[in-house]
Amino acid sequence: MNGNGTLLFLVVWPMAAAVLAYIIGRFSKRGRDFFADGSVILELVVILALLVSGISSQDGGARTVSGFAASEFLWEGFCGLGLHLELDGFRALYGLIAAFMWVMTTVFSREYLAHYRNRNRYYLFVLLTLGATMGVFLAADLFTAFIFFEMMSFTSYVWVAHEEKEAALKAAETYLGVAVIGGMVTLMGLFLLYHTVGTLELSRLLSACGEVGGTKGATLYLAGGLTVFGFAAKAGVFPLHIWLPKAHPVAPAPASALLSGILTKTGIFGLLAVSCNIFRYDPLWGMAVFAFGVFTMFGGALLAVFSVDLKRTLACSSMSQIGFILVGIGMQGLLGEENALAVRGTLLHMVNHSLIKLVLFMAAGVVYMNLHKLNLNEIRGFGRKKPLLAFCFLMGALGIGGIPLWNGYISKTLLHESIVEYGLLASEGLAAYGTAAFWKGAEWIFLLSGGMTVAYMTKLFVALFVEKNPKRQEEFDRKYQHYWNMESKIAVAGSALLLPIMGILPGPVMDRAAELGEGFFGGGSLAHPVRYFSLENLSGGLISIAIGALIYFGVIRTVLMKRGESGVREYVDRWPVWLDLENLLYRPVLLQLFVTVSAVACRCLDRAVDGTVVAARKTTHRQLKEDKIHMSRNRLAYAAGCFLEWGSELLDKTVRRKHPANHSYVRRLMEFEEKTVRTNRIINQSLSFALLLVCIGLIVVLLYLLWIR
Repeated sequence: MNGNGTLLFLVVWPMAAAVLAYIIGRFSKRGRDFFADGSVILELVVILALLVSGISSQDGGARTVSGFAASEFLWEGFCGLGLHLELDGFRALYGLIAAFMWVMTTVFSREYLAHYRNRNRYYLFVLLTLGATMGVFLAADLFTAFIFFEMMSFTSYVWVAHEEKEAALKAAETYLGVAVIGGMVTLMGLFLLYHTVGTLELSRLLSACGEVGGTKGATLYLAGGLTVFGFAAKAGVFPLHIWLPKAHPVAPAPASALLSGILTKTGIFGLLAVSCNIFRYDPLWGMAVFAFGVFTMFGGALLAVFSVDLKRTLACSSMSQIGFILVGIGMQGLLGEENALAVRGTLLHMVNHSLIKLVLFMAAGVVYMNLHKLNLNEIRGFGRKKPLLAFCFLMGALGIGGIPLWNGYISKTLLHESIVEYGLLASEGLAAYGTAAFWKGAEWIFLLSGGMTVAYMTKLFVALFVEKNPKRQEEFDRKYQHYWNMESKIAVAGSALLLPIMGILPGPVMDRAAELGEGFFGGGSLAHPVRYFSLENLSGGLISIAIGALIYFGVIRTVLMKRGESGVREYVDRWPVWLDLENLLYRPVLLQLFVTVSAVACRCLDRAVDGTVVAARKTTHRQLKEDKIHMSRNRLAYAAGCFLEWGSELLDKTVRRKHPANHSYVRRLMEFEEKTVRTNRIINQSLSFALLLVCIGLIVVLLYLLWIR
């Protein structure tokens, strides 16, 4: 081991704290809660100290990246290729955000989980996931990132299944299925990439993959595509987004905040690691990522508009915002060395989305821990006469809606301007892909998706804080006056205050954060400072706001509402039930078509193998002749035969003197034993027997897991 051991501490400490918290929890629940709080606060203090040290220590021979003194840690030989961690500006920034979010959600969890079962298990896996997540963000190579990425996928599975109800277990099944399949595909990509270029080190991939901006071979594109598959699945990229709308509504709200705000960003980290090192300035790769980004951005927003479940709406919103980030990553490849706007927009929207979803999911958690319901018709009016909760939710809604003076506006403006810039290049015939009309259409899809964001966030705010509940409003106003404790208030309100501060002070806050992290992206420098509040830049945000108002009043308040039995208008989910990608495509393909094809293939292969074995027995591996059977191999049959012959002779001399049997039991039994041995050997060597043993093993493991649960 060599290098900065503090980086290893950031990964190992939460995992060690997880075990200690579990042990403490067996004796004192209160002690466990305080220990968990202290553990994540220590993690935050350490990463903050490293960030400050890296910014202030830009001399002394340390490698400097974007004004940050980078450091690394190497554990040679770990799992074969070694464990390699690195801290630069981007990793320090996102490590800080992750630690901050874990502090806030852990503090909030104390009240939220007060009446839950299995809290010890929850804290165990929350802290384990923190260590694995830090490992992903600090990874200096794709091998290290993959190890911690898979650990994080399995530990976070427990969050989704925490309530152990039917819906939670089914959502957890989907989450785990996507994680496992995605991980295996990514592993194939890593094998192919390592075989092709000979390294998985991020700092060496760019030179190993050829000249910057040069044409990549088909093998490299295949390796890159396979590698990002698992990362894209975790990020919630269309069409691998199926776990997002199902996992968030059933997971505890603090876990949902982390799933949406941080764990999706580990997937984005993997996408960035490949895009910014293997395919930097590659327009073909950039165009492919941009296309997936547009589908994800628009599709997520559309699902959120139709949803009538509070947390499901926020989950679909996460999918949409991931699409905005993908658009930025795609524009980086398309713009080439002039990609500064796209780089900054991508980085800042990652940061903004993490912090916004922290606020929104914790606010949703406040609603759920009081009502234990999420349907908008059942929770409408809960937030009336609750000004602090309304303020917190409003900060998140304005931020994610891209409203000027809030943080989301800054990053969306940068992303929008990168599309406009490339559209100008297309109009001059300088764009690698697409015409000016194509990029104008892409710009309007971007603005339309932003408008839908405004519409569905308006729907949520109005339902919670403006409309009255037709049946329980008086109960809401009277019974829930003390609806959260001081720790929860500090966690939610403290996080919410960051959002307008970041939006009002884009220069000293947002631009500085972008400068700190842009070295990881390999971005160019800005030609001139961005005037965020100029009329030209404000126009994009204002257009999205106008579109949002039209969608809210013209679609949500009309088409997506109906008058109920009591005469009060209610929200209705008009999304077709059958239009579920998981049930429509993935489950039939994987559980029916794939199983059927595999069974047929295995049966054909089994018959071919068995036929070959039988043919060999009759030809090249023919058995010994009957008169050459070795007695030494058939002692049991010989002894039994001798005993039966002795008995037969005794009967022949007494009862059957007139009609003796004269049977040779020794030879008969030896022939039967030899035939049985041959048959068993053929069975044992067959594919069917091997598959049978595998199935038995899986059943035993399943029974064991059900028993220990």
